[in-house]
Amino acid sequence: MKTSKSILLAVAFICLAILGAALYLQHYQNMQPCPLCVIQRYAFAAIALICLICASLPSGAQKAGAGLGILAALGGAGTAIWHLWIIAHPAISCGRDALEGPMNALPPATLLPSVFQVDAFALCTTAYDPIMGLSIPQWSLLGFVILLVILVATLFKRGNGANRRY
Repeated sequence: MKTSKSILLAVAFICLAILGAALYLQHYQNMQPCPLCVIQRYAFAAIALICLICASLPSGAQKAGAGLGILAALGGAGTAIWHLWIIAHPAISCGRDALEGPMNALPPATLLPSVFQVDAFALCTTAYDPIMGLSIPQWSLLGFVILLVILVATLFKRGNGANRRY
């Protein structure tokens, strides 16, 4: 059975790969991120950071890291669901005017603008072509659900077989 450390490192790698895919879509496919897309990026980055830090800690802290990762994944999944709801109801705004300024003023947006800066003209209702049949927020939600399953399994995983009593 895999150790919690290797699972946390794998989750961090998955999150970084998802962020890499988002950057590819932004910079090479010209799909500019809306405020909700950037919030989902923050959630993936938070999960990756939590998992990388907690993977180097003792097993009790690794379990706590899985718990914190679950909270970040739930927040990201909630944002993805809200994004899908807005796409389904285009008369509702994603709050571009309200969210753009504060989000672009956050330290990650000023330090890494190519990753975390909201595009001034990107709307949450912009209809990009689906990728393998799913929209970008659907892919994001799928990623958060997969990460949730992995992190919940890690949180409730028992110790190794040598420590069990029968």
